[in-house]
Amino acid sequence: MRNAQLIALFQDPSLTRDGLSIAADVSMIVVGVSILILAVALSWFLRKANRTLDSVRTGVSQSLGPVSDRARSISDNVEFITQALRTDVERLNGSVRALTNRLHQASDRMEERIEEFNALMEVVQEEAEDIFIDTAAAVRGVRESALVLGGARPSGTPKPAGEGVDTPAPALAPTAPEALLAEEPSQEAPLAGDS
Repeated sequence: MRNAQLIALFQDPSLTRDGLSIAADVSMIVVGVSILILAVALSWFLRKANRTLDSVRTGVSQSLGPVSDRARSISDNVEFITQALRTDVERLNGSVRALTNRLHQASDRMEERIEEFNALMEVVQEEAEDIFIDTAAAVRGVRESALVLGGARPSGTPKPAGEGVDTPAPALAPTAPEALLAEEPSQEAPLAGDS
């Protein structure tokens, strides 16, 4: 009976299918099976590749272990050298700053001393000018006094009204500046090193 019902079901015209829908169903089954086969093959290939990579990683870690330890040691040394250089550079910068500050202080002190020396030289020059003027006035006064005491008139004074004939004034010894001007330059003796 069951077979009869199945046959009746297949013979029902509403359930009849055309060739295109059957081909589509078959192709769906083929695509599904091929995807399943590809998934299994890909899974097998990935497991094999994973085993190969594990063996390579193990071999590389064994052979690169000393290399990585050496690289770590070199890195530590470079870091130590860099820190030492940084410390030395900071110390050098501090020394340069201190030296620069000292040079500025010394320069300021030097400027103050130069200003004080210039002020002192101005005072000395003023004093020397005053002494020179006082000395020149004293020399002139002594010369004029000597002329008056010796009977001669001072230069630039008019003759008295009662005198008619000029009598020559007695010759006085020239004063120090006049004596120096009147002297002819003397021949200097050659120095010991000159021939």
